[in-house]
Amino acid sequence: MARRDDEKRDPRDWVPKTELGRRVKTGQITTMKQALASGLPLREPEIVDILLPGIVDDVVDVNMVQRMTDSGRRVRFRITAVVGNMDGYVGMGQARGKEVGPAIRKAIDNAKLGLIEVRRGAGSWESGKGAPPSSVPFKVTGKCGATEVTLMPAPQGTGLATGDVAKQVLRLAGVVDVWSFARGQTKTTINYSKAVFNALQVASAMRIQEHHKQALSLVEGSVTQ
Repeated sequence: MARRDDEKRDPRDWVPKTELGRRVKTGQITTMKQALASGLPLREPEIVDILLPGIVDDVVDVNMVQRMTDSGRRVRFRITAVVGNMDGYVGMGQARGKEVGPAIRKAIDNAKLGLIEVRRGAGSWESGKGAPPSSVPFKVTGKCGATEVTLMPAPQGTGLATGDVAKQVLRLAGVVDVWSFARGQTKTTINYSKAVFNALQVASAMRIQEHHKQALSLVEGSVTQ
């Protein structure tokens, strides 16, 4: 279940160690769009905490990895987490640890460091002119390992016609209507979620002409930023 990442760290106690962190701390950068557009690496999760207050996190997968060593059986946990503001920003990260709790917190921090700006639009032929950007703007495919996921624009009210794992990622990204189909090892939770995330990355990396942006009602990142 998704939960809000509130009050886990106090930004007032944060001492930035990077140039981007210092600019955020001093108020030179006030939005996540500006932070990502600056070209400076995002290496401190506190930056996301400040620029996207109330960000939501969700654990996609908890996997116990056992290994035999000379001293006996060694058990570690591999956590895959996703974070997002449910309005145009989403990130995914992984971490390993001896205990579940610290590993989850590390995975969430890593997901914040991998945050991307999501493109949304009204690319379905069934969407009328001026339809809200509730879906992906065009058909896009993401891959991870032997898993391939294709997301297709859907009109408002369709909902997320996809698997439960994909829904976790898409909801936090702010996509509420989509058609999809998957190929390959779709039962592999980690690869499936990463393929969905990769599809959103591919959509954000495509070059689009200005008149196409207007036709698709395309927005990048949060509607309010």
